[in-house]
Amino acid sequence: MKKIILPILLLLCPVFYAGAQILNGEGQLHGSIEVDAQYYKADSQIGAPNVPEKMLMNTYDQLEYTNGKISAGVRYEAYQNALQGYDSRYNGSGFPYKYIDYKSENMEVTVGNYYEQFGSGLVLRTYWQPQLGVDNSLNGVRVKYNPAHGVYLKGIIGDQRYYWSLGSGLVRGFDGEININELDSAWNNMKTKIIVGGSFVSKYQAANDPTYNYPQNVGASAGRISIINGGFSFYSEGAYKINDPGIVNGLIYKPGTAVLIRTGYSQKGFSLMLSGERIDNMSFKSDRSAIKNDLDINYLPALPRDETYQLAAFYPYATQPNGEQGVDAEIKYKLKKGSLLGGKYGTELNAEYSMVTSLDTVSLNDKTTNDLGYSSKLGAGQTNYFQNATFEIQHKFSSSFRLIAQYDYEFYNKAIIQQELGSPNITSNIGILDGYYSFSDSHTLHMEVQGLQTKQDQGNWAFALAEYNFGSDWFLGALDEYNYGNSNTNMRIHYFTVTGGYSHNALRIVLGYGKQRAGILCVGGVCRTIPASNGLTLSITDSF
Repeated sequence: MKKIILPILLLLCPVFYAGAQILNGEGQLHGSIEVDAQYYKADSQIGAPNVPEKMLMNTYDQLEYTNGKISAGVRYEAYQNALQGYDSRYNGSGFPYKYIDYKSENMEVTVGNYYEQFGSGLVLRTYWQPQLGVDNSLNGVRVKYNPAHGVYLKGIIGDQRYYWSLGSGLVRGFDGEININELDSAWNNMKTKIIVGGSFVSKYQAANDPTYNYPQNVGASAGRISIINGGFSFYSEGAYKINDPGIVNGLIYKPGTAVLIRTGYSQKGFSLMLSGERIDNMSFKSDRSAIKNDLDINYLPALPRDETYQLAAFYPYATQPNGEQGVDAEIKYKLKKGSLLGGKYGTELNAEYSMVTSLDTVSLNDKTTNDLGYSSKLGAGQTNYFQNATFEIQHKFSSSFRLIAQYDYEFYNKAIIQQELGSPNITSNIGILDGYYSFSDSHTLHMEVQGLQTKQDQGNWAFALAEYNFGSDWFLGALDEYNYGNSNTNMRIHYFTVTGGYSHNALRIVLGYGKQRAGILCVGGVCRTIPASNGLTLSITDSF
């Protein structure tokens, strides 16, 4: 009972806000709460296991108090026990995130836990993503300093969170950024905006292995530039990491590199974005023995977009830190209102193409304790990891009805992406219709119909969703995901779910019951395995 009472009490945190104002009229108290709970029912047909506790729950409660130049915050987390699909090492409760921060006119100092990112994250990005079970926050000291107009400096040192403890490696880093246009007031109104930056991050981990000559200090550096002129934009960042043998790269001593380029052009009714990347042996963790998402110092963004539709996200892409290169192109065009195809309200056309392949490598067959593993050169490798082509049309037929139609072609190398050796490559075609109808300003109906066709893996799928939003902030919905094309007729299962809830301002309460298929959830190329489940779910979020 205590496990349930605490999150409920914390839901009452907004009540204390008025008290904080009375105690100190200058101070402000803000907070948020998230509760995700599920009652599990064993289901051998879909592979849902028997959960001994029957009910599991993840809870996150945050409070932040600010007063003038000082701010302080704390986050309480409780995994009683952790939901299925989350690492059991999260089981328990406590305050893993707490800090105090001082900010003056040109300096900021943080002591305790903090999140930080240098550039796009190629050498440093710490962040919290509870949906993925990722929290690699640093516990230490961070200093930000602005010595002159347009010059921004950061320095960090700390240990990373490792579930309820800290990792064995020490992370240190420095980042500098110069906004050219801010250096002189005469340059403020220049059409061309230029920002340049550079980073250096190192980790220290003691090495006591009698067989391998592990480096105790591993450094990574990066440089970046951003140029904007009117509708044109360009961003590029390159990173280099010295030899860093670890479990992820097979204990090789090859240096790592990464290059990311994004460029685009936009004007009213039209935009074009081109992106490219090359990643070569760039896993960077504060503990060389860490695997999966544990103790990542850096972040390697995935070029393919994060799909939001259920079946389009069926085979999501996970970034391959040991080596990949890819390209992405996206174009958007809006047909003018009043034209033949634009209609009264206009029509939006979107198209995007992504391709990710292996590197062009040659094995060195070096069996020494300083094995470089392989050599690589520019050019695409022979193995295709992922391909996606998306075409989308959005058209508003009237003031009440809007429809989105989308088609996706996808190639998915399951053996590489999910590390399931022997799995066949999967090609799929996905069609989506997504409609919204407004009966009034507050009553709306949302409906989706999706289909996925493939001859590999589990075969064809169909998906349908209907959700009605009432004017009283209440909503009710139902969805069905049906594996009608499975070659095993016993596995042609309906994954049916009903949901209902209440949403007002920041408060959202959702209650659902149904089946969840096993799969993978990915956000930005970082993924978590989701096991099959059957049961009742409850989600509560609020902030003040």
